[in-house]
Amino acid sequence: MDRLVWFLLIGLAAGWCAGLVMKGRGFGMFGDIVVGVLGAVIGGWLFSLLGLTAYGTTGALVIAFIGAVTLLALISVVKRV
Repeated sequence: MDRLVWFLLIGLAAGWCAGLVMKGRGFGMFGDIVVGVLGAVIGGWLFSLLGLTAYGTTGALVIAFIGAVTLLALISVVKRV
């Protein structure tokens, strides 16, 4: 249960930060959690492709943030088309 709560909190923080960096592309608290959690999965996949590993809460936040920014960038490209 604790891991789920931390995963959601990291997802919220990563999604919110990504929304700020991507200039207002946030989706509210629930949407930011979804973007952050999906971003964590995408970030983990991208980092594993590159052979990189991050440890701890800070590492998880960085990976989730990078994945969330990537996801928001993809969403903005798809919305333009």
